[in-house]
Amino acid sequence: MATEAKYSIVREVGRGSYGVVYEAIVNQTRSKVAVKRMHCNVPENVELALQEFWALQSIQRQHENVIQLEECILQNGQVFQPISHHYRKSDSHLLLIETCLKGRRCMDPKSACFLWFVMEFCDGGNMNEYLLSRSPDAQLNNSFMRQLSSAVAFLHRNQIVHRDLKSDNILISHRLGSPVVKVADFGLSKVCQGKGNVNQHRFSSACGSNFYMAPEVWEGHYTAKADIFALGIIFWAMVERITFRDGDTEKELLGTYICQGKELIPLGEALLENPNMKLQIPLKNKKSMPEDLCKLLHDMLAFNPKERLDAFQLEVRIRQISYGKKRQRSVS
Repeated sequence: MATEAKYSIVREVGRGSYGVVYEAIVNQTRSKVAVKRMHCNVPENVELALQEFWALQSIQRQHENVIQLEECILQNGQVFQPISHHYRKSDSHLLLIETCLKGRRCMDPKSACFLWFVMEFCDGGNMNEYLLSRSPDAQLNNSFMRQLSSAVAFLHRNQIVHRDLKSDNILISHRLGSPVVKVADFGLSKVCQGKGNVNQHRFSSACGSNFYMAPEVWEGHYTAKADIFALGIIFWAMVERITFRDGDTEKELLGTYICQGKELIPLGEALLENPNMKLQIPLKNKKSMPEDLCKLLHDMLAFNPKERLDAFQLEVRIRQISYGKKRQRSVS
């Protein structure tokens, strides 16, 4: 028996090497959702799609600053089947789509295989576009740093290492009025087994985006603290609006780097070549950054992971940043 399509595709809002993201409408409620389609035509794509699913599905409770997965289905030709996590209890399973997304048809229905993710819709685009379209704002920077440090600490508590943090993978939502950041794109993430400290797990697959990768990631021996290095790059670039132009896409991106002649070298790669290199923080103007924030960034971007903050220490430290303002004494 045919059923009415649950969603209607409105428009394409993003496209990358791993998939296409659409804005869609829930036909019954007319509310907006984001729908990400990942083509599972080769084993590498299947692994990326499943890693994103396992990461988002493994979080037992939701966090305001982590993108929320609503539903997920596997499309095989014209057949749409729900997928689920067999470790989850039946009363906490995701509601999975069983009907065809309206308007989507495959060129080769017999061989086409896709994984569709239905997620909350973020109306502010990604953080890179959002910040570059606005004047520098210390209060907004402070808010974004607090939200992101809270999100990464939440992920690490839940044994999830993102491994591809960058401003393009952080979305902005205005649903609650003021901008709320949402960590997204978990295709390169890893869900660590066991309940120990996430920082004890070691990884060997060098992955991520070059300009955000920690020195030890380039070597292929790293832990969850690589996420903190990437976050340090984002924070520094956000506060001082440091950008570079991507060689492939020609997009202007927030990120810090080292100049070697006419070449821009990723900070992590430069530190690997010269571990004793002193980072010039702030880079542009001393008045642009208070002393305690400079110290925080140095501790996030330490060459030696053992000397680098972990996500839980960062979550505490970030709330102590003064932004050069005098603290008001609390009234008892």
